[in-house]
Amino acid sequence: MVQSLFRHASAVLLALTTHAAAQPTAEVLHYWTSGGEAEAVQVLKNAFEDAGGKWVDAPVAGGGGDAQAAVLRARVLSGDPPSTVQIKGQNIHQWAAAGALRPLTDLAERQNWDALVPDVLKDVVKYNGDYVAVPLNIHRVNWLWANPEVLARVDAKPPTTWEEFNATAEKLKAEGVIPLAHGGQPWQDATLFEVVVLGIGGPQFYKKALQDLDPEALTSTTMIKVFDQMRKLSTFVDPGFPGREWNLATAMVMRGEAAMQIMGDWVKAEFLSAGLTPEEDFICVPTPAQNGYILNSDSFAMFKVPEDEAGQGQDLMASLVLDEELQRKFNLKKGSIPARKGVDPSGFDPCALRSMEDLEASEADGSLVSSLAHEIVQDGAVRGAFLDVITQHFNTDMSSQEAVNLLAETVALAR
Repeated sequence: MVQSLFRHASAVLLALTTHAAAQPTAEVLHYWTSGGEAEAVQVLKNAFEDAGGKWVDAPVAGGGGDAQAAVLRARVLSGDPPSTVQIKGQNIHQWAAAGALRPLTDLAERQNWDALVPDVLKDVVKYNGDYVAVPLNIHRVNWLWANPEVLARVDAKPPTTWEEFNATAEKLKAEGVIPLAHGGQPWQDATLFEVVVLGIGGPQFYKKALQDLDPEALTSTTMIKVFDQMRKLSTFVDPGFPGREWNLATAMVMRGEAAMQIMGDWVKAEFLSAGLTPEEDFICVPTPAQNGYILNSDSFAMFKVPEDEAGQGQDLMASLVLDEELQRKFNLKKGSIPARKGVDPSGFDPCALRSMEDLEASEADGSLVSSLAHEIVQDGAVRGAFLDVITQHFNTDMSSQEAVNLLAETVALAR
């Protein structure tokens, strides 16, 4: 069994302090700013400081990370990159291709990351065979969260099909309840979209359309049905949805102002931070159709920086992230499940245990897919093309056929 990585981190720190008096420092650029996210960040900060490091917090508000990505680009271009960055998916590969990231393979070999990191994440955090990031967690995107007391007003249970969802939402509207809590931001609209693609088309269609960008899939009758369902969803949100942050939508479900929210399991961190109990105060179920698992994952990447103390801080941070106890504590707060294999599942709530079981099953049967909305696939121009069309359709009277045509055109131009 792999020994505690904290022990290795202590050895790293001892070696560093024999060569330099400066305190290992990490400026950590991230967008974990909601209540539950802030508690998870504190776990990382405490571990880093307990190991002798100096944590310089650099949060950028805005769920989804688009604002943080803009800050990161500006800082790298100005020659002032942060040392440690919360990053994911294709962004990792793009920065690695640009030569901006420190390879972590030497440390990975010493700590045997190949034995610790699940295969599903290795392609995410490796570039040309080298580790260039270290994973923190695994998030499932396709969750439906519900307030059981609100559903009980219309004698409803969490829907398992889109037909059931629509029927329940209509009943809730008739009772003056907001059926779907949502924030009108492009990444949130895209989250709904990819969940509907999976629910209506299934995993293989999802892969053809969103990962392979197959023109036939993008222009298919199935994709028209997806946009038809998106139009339905747009009628189930309240007029105040434009620009709303995701955690404020979650608060609407907590307060009973809205019945349901479709969002990844970072939502759970908000419920738990508020002292609510799963299966009592809130319900978590896979989104309608329950036929796959949409993967999202956060990692830390170390950008090339000149300062000694920053480089030492990067070494220390990277050496800590896959520690079993740190993975456990962080993910209990974050709402996600560990990125390290073999972490004891005891103490994780029913939502997390379901996520662990479904991830294993989806890997086995081929129903595991990567998130477009959350940049695991199709970052950059292609992702932007999807978001533009999805948001335009959701906020206007654009027909489903028009949306499909525009999507195929814009994706073809962006490739």
